[in-house]
Amino acid sequence: MSGFQPAEFETRTRRAQSLMATRGLSALLLTTEPELRYFTGYLTRFWESPSRPWFLLVPATGKPVAVIPSIGAALMGETWIEDIRTWSAPDLEDDGVSLLADTIMELTASDATIGMPDGHETHARMPLADLVRVKAALGSRKVAGDQGIMRALRMVKSAAEIAKIENACAIGGRAFARVSEIAGSGVPLDEVFRKFQILCLEEGADWVPYLAGGAGQGGYQDVISPARPVPLAKGDVLMLDTGLVRDGYFCDFDRNWSIGPPTPEVQSAHARLIEASDAAFAVARPGATAATLFHAMDDVLRRDAEGTDAGRLGHGLGMSLTEWPSLIPTDHTVLEPGMVLTLEPGIAVGNKILVHEENIVVTEGEPRFLSPRIGPEMPVL
Repeated sequence: MSGFQPAEFETRTRRAQSLMATRGLSALLLTTEPELRYFTGYLTRFWESPSRPWFLLVPATGKPVAVIPSIGAALMGETWIEDIRTWSAPDLEDDGVSLLADTIMELTASDATIGMPDGHETHARMPLADLVRVKAALGSRKVAGDQGIMRALRMVKSAAEIAKIENACAIGGRAFARVSEIAGSGVPLDEVFRKFQILCLEEGADWVPYLAGGAGQGGYQDVISPARPVPLAKGDVLMLDTGLVRDGYFCDFDRNWSIGPPTPEVQSAHARLIEASDAAFAVARPGATAATLFHAMDDVLRRDAEGTDAGRLGHGLGMSLTEWPSLIPTDHTVLEPGMVLTLEPGIAVGNKILVHEENIVVTEGEPRFLSPRIGPEMPVL
């Protein structure tokens, strides 16, 4: 169970039920790991197995009800959830379908509308055929979208959630501070990636589900390719971007290093990235929008330079590596205190790119860096 007091989950449930009432929903049906964990604290790596579906119902009143495979009953019993209904899974004939339908009918009226997250960055983690069977079993009850309830809830973090993200950022910062122990001229890039994950674990990460980056002369081609056994060389720029997890919450920020002194072009590009992220930080106030932050960075990046075509310049952060909103020109989500965001400007250097990323939290006044802030000078290995 992730480390929150029951009051944290009670507050989340009441907020959800208040929104459900205004939108005419009698229950929420949730199927993904972050959604279940948001209301229960149920933290396990067992989700890596796709063999079993997991369900949580948030009724109009009262505590959520878990409808889960029996293998998860003991751990769910350690959470604040009391009503835990199980079946022996996987069941090739009826993998929780009947139990879920019976539970929904018990908890809702015959004319109820049950909401499921259906917007951008959502999915139903159950077989489509089983979802069709559940709908058919509900009779006059209707399954519809959740009208953005989960998005609204998860975008604004509590103080306890922000503390966990900040702790993850501190762990990442300590690991980045030790990169000189594992990287330098002649060290293969894939070895750096493996050893950096070890540093993250040594500094307190529970696991490191995401590590991206790149290296190359004067920059890198992209930031998502697997690391290859190519030795670092003088003139290379090394970038590591980590999404480590501590107690169920991610950090997501990167750092760049020059192998030997950087060229003037590389140093200038790195300084421009810091300037761009600082520009977005300066306007990250309640009432601004995701698009506002995009334009603040883009204006700096395109001043006598070229940005990148990465598609966005940052995103939300929390129980998932990337969450709502997206820092793009068309996302007009209004910022609120408690939103945790990444600022991720990228810039072209010749036919290569450089990318920089920081994590911040929006507050009632000035925003606050959660990742350890760095200056414009590119570190040298």
